[in-house]
Amino acid sequence: MTDLQSIKTRFGIIGNYPALNRALEKAIQVAPTDISVLVMGESGVGKEFIPKIIHSESRRKHQPYIVVNCGAIPEGTIDSELFGHEKGAFTGATSTRKGYFEVANGGTIFLDEVGELPLQTQVRLLRVLESGEFMKVGSSQIQKTDVRIVAATNVNMLNAINDGRFREDLYYRLNTVQIDMPPLRERKGDIHLLYRKFAIDFAEKYRMPELVLTEDAVNYLEKYPFPGNVRQLRNLVEQMTVVEQNRTVNSVKLAEYIPTSTNLPAVVQKNGGGISNSEFNSEREIMYKILFDMRNDLNDLKSLTSELIKNRGNSDFSSQEKNLINRVFTPETQVQNSGSLLYFENHNANQFQNPTIISEGNNEYDDVEDIEIEETKPDSLSLQNNERELIVKALEKHKGRRNKAADELGISQRTLYRKIKQYNLED
Repeated sequence: MTDLQSIKTRFGIIGNYPALNRALEKAIQVAPTDISVLVMGESGVGKEFIPKIIHSESRRKHQPYIVVNCGAIPEGTIDSELFGHEKGAFTGATSTRKGYFEVANGGTIFLDEVGELPLQTQVRLLRVLESGEFMKVGSSQIQKTDVRIVAATNVNMLNAINDGRFREDLYYRLNTVQIDMPPLRERKGDIHLLYRKFAIDFAEKYRMPELVLTEDAVNYLEKYPFPGNVRQLRNLVEQMTVVEQNRTVNSVKLAEYIPTSTNLPAVVQKNGGGISNSEFNSEREIMYKILFDMRNDLNDLKSLTSELIKNRGNSDFSSQEKNLINRVFTPETQVQNSGSLLYFENHNANQFQNPTIISEGNNEYDDVEDIEIEETKPDSLSLQNNERELIVKALEKHKGRRNKAADELGISQRTLYRKIKQYNLED
């Protein structure tokens, strides 16, 4: 078995943190077998090194090694990419194509961001794991493949299972052996070592003197949490190597390159509870709900206004209408014009105020024609109905061009493909 230090040297891995060493040792131990491995860790921690080590130390090392970023492939084409397709299987399939599982036969496939796989593809992947069988898109012929699967994700898989976004049976088949990569903030003793490695590399690449940190700058660097992990540190060093004029950097100058906080919007939890993924699948649906609630209030106001005009002078309101008036006509929105239909005589916000209705005897309005106003019925407030309508309109506007429609809706093409299937809009 290859020793740990030679693996670190071969793959350029820096650090001696115990959790990192355990992850590398586990990868070396499972490499000679064919069991599936699931690599867990935050984005930027270096999960991609584990499948490379496993493949290089396995009996498959002379066979193909293919990396598939599951989150970067549109949902409508990912089955074709993984399993291949027959000629004419779908629009644009002008020839038969081999998928990654057929090309990598005898080798290793690394499924990066496996938590982003659509459910339909998860079913196909589960069959490959269980029996080594798959079918091309548009084909009824079963094919066999002998592939070692290593998967990685930064998603909390148990939460994804509870939310219905990932199959539990597939999770346990992938997670025969789990390898956890520690975040950089836990590897404080490795931060300066990584910095020096990157500083030397970029000094050689850009033919510039090496950046040196003062002692206070090293302490500042080690205390920073690095949400982007090793990838963020590497980008930081590259930026400083090119931009910084003084080749000795203290903590004050270093702080100019490191963000101290983020001002990103967040969903605020109320009464200790949060908004679950099952209730709101995206921020867009939250906005839809707010807009629909506003439209509901507007429809209620239309109905109330219609009743006021019909009853002319009758100031008896139901409890529901009183609640609506008190909710909408706050002191900031109360009408100050006495000629308005909804003029409040009393501006005490703690009491309900009946609006003063202009009587029929007021000569000022003799020339106004009476009109019949039909009561407005609220439109459907279903999120699905309105979302489907928006998608249909976008597709019609761009004559079926899905990439243009996705840009119009502000969503990815992959999400649009999924919605088209969900609402049966294929035709």
